[in-house]
Amino acid sequence: MEKQVPKEKKGLKPFISLILSTKVPKLALIFGLIGSIITMIVGLSIPLLTRELVDGFSVEALSVTLIIVIFVVFILQAVVDGLSTYLLAVVGQRIVARLRERMWFKLIRLPVSYFDKHASGESVSRVVNDTGIVKDLITQHFPQFITGIITIIGAIIILIIMDWKMTLLMLIAVPVTFAIMMPLGSRMSKVSKGMQDETATFTGTIQQTLSEARLMKSSTAEKVEEKKGVAGIGNLYRYGLKEAKIFALIGPSIYTIMMLVIVAIIGYGGIRVAEGTMSTGSLVAFLLYLFQIIYPITSFAMFFTELQKAKGATERIIEILEIPEEPGQEGIDKDIANETVHVNNVSFAYNEEESVLKNITFDARPGEMIAFAGPSGGGKTTLFSLLERYHAPTAGEIRIGDTPINALSMVSWRSQIGYVSQESAMMAGTIRDNLTYGLSNAESVTDEQLWKVTEMAYADTFIKTFAKGLDTEVGERGVKLSGGQRQRINIARAFLRDPKILMLDEATASLDSQSEHAVQGALTRLMEGRTTFVIAHRLSTIVDADKIIFIENGEVTGSGTHQELIETHELYRKFAEQQLT
Repeated sequence: MEKQVPKEKKGLKPFISLILSTKVPKLALIFGLIGSIITMIVGLSIPLLTRELVDGFSVEALSVTLIIVIFVVFILQAVVDGLSTYLLAVVGQRIVARLRERMWFKLIRLPVSYFDKHASGESVSRVVNDTGIVKDLITQHFPQFITGIITIIGAIIILIIMDWKMTLLMLIAVPVTFAIMMPLGSRMSKVSKGMQDETATFTGTIQQTLSEARLMKSSTAEKVEEKKGVAGIGNLYRYGLKEAKIFALIGPSIYTIMMLVIVAIIGYGGIRVAEGTMSTGSLVAFLLYLFQIIYPITSFAMFFTELQKAKGATERIIEILEIPEEPGQEGIDKDIANETVHVNNVSFAYNEEESVLKNITFDARPGEMIAFAGPSGGGKTTLFSLLERYHAPTAGEIRIGDTPINALSMVSWRSQIGYVSQESAMMAGTIRDNLTYGLSNAESVTDEQLWKVTEMAYADTFIKTFAKGLDTEVGERGVKLSGGQRQRINIARAFLRDPKILMLDEATASLDSQSEHAVQGALTRLMEGRTTFVIAHRLSTIVDADKIIFIENGEVTGSGTHQELIETHELYRKFAEQQLT
């Protein structure tokens, strides 16, 4: 079951902890910060040099050496600043790359129940959009913040030494700035969180619609989707306006405060120069230091705004990272060949009110074909989910030999199972990619092996008609192939995996009679010598099964061979009369 994660995490501690958990590259960070300090020291020397130039200014006294020194200082500052900014950006990019890796590794290991409850587009948005917000903060605003802090500290120290009275006049702006920024930052955090949630929802809607484009068009649902899209875009637009209002308050407010400070400094400094208590060069130097401080302070406003947005994004990222992974990431590695599958009093419910399976018991000996029949919605596919370990039984136990299947690692268990479903699931890519999908030795599988398994699955004939053969692109979800072709490629993939247990979930249900004949022939080959579980609505495909288990409303109401059930089970007999006579 999924762990319940608190809805709200206050403060910056979760954000900082998350960043530190990505193993910050220390060397690049140290050199980046050293470069920033050097840039600050070099930059802080420029106003002092300018003061000397202004105070001693005359054509006769013009020092070529001083001008050269100022020029060299400018060049040195630009070079070091560029290197340090790049190194800090490298740190940011590395952090975000590791954060995305952690999220991706977590997502692909989450239990199936997570994907049953969350739209895939929502998860995509978390990996791309939410981490993108964190990336912008770390790679763009964080380096500016670090260099700005260093510059401000250095400039204020020099200004206090130069003239503490004018420095105090300038520092009056600091509490005023914070008084404006704090409430706006809090508001930005809420708006940003809402924006990220709405973006995730909208991404999920778009992805679902586009992935089912044929259903949309065949249902003439363009207008319906148009309304959904406009509603989602409208919500994003309104959140965008809320963000814009906050930015519209922050920018002009900071600018106005800074301009007032500049006017006050120039006015007060002008009086001091007129009285002779301050030199013109000192006033110019003071103003240059003030300008050096103004830019970082205005960038701080943007930094704290982005920090609030990143805090909201972090909460969503942490929610995913804290969900427990699918059980069975570790476990024993066991060869399940020639082992009996024991299902003992297994029950399953998605929740307390919804019992799906009740006290299911049966054994499947090596090489046997066990078929499941019964009305739709009876629980047959759910039983397959338990065998595949997509879900765990709420009661009872499934064993392979004497070992509970949950004692095996997921990799060991699932790598020995071949699963062919009626959906004919395929990944975008080539036929070769789909045949070798998930194999650890995919790169070493030869064309000869691939052609052999496609021949066994009766798929080689149609693959050879394609100009690129095994390297033919199948399109998203295999849309460039017919249902029968997709199914035969899935069967060929199962041949290549050489599974010990085979699971067929209505593998021919959606095929035409010609395709069904070819696929059924391939399945018959595939089942030879393997323990096979089959779900089938067409009884003609399971009449030769070693055992047929009839499931109604989650309970076994009959078990035996086809002939035994004809004689003893009334509903099965009705099914047989309808389909086989």
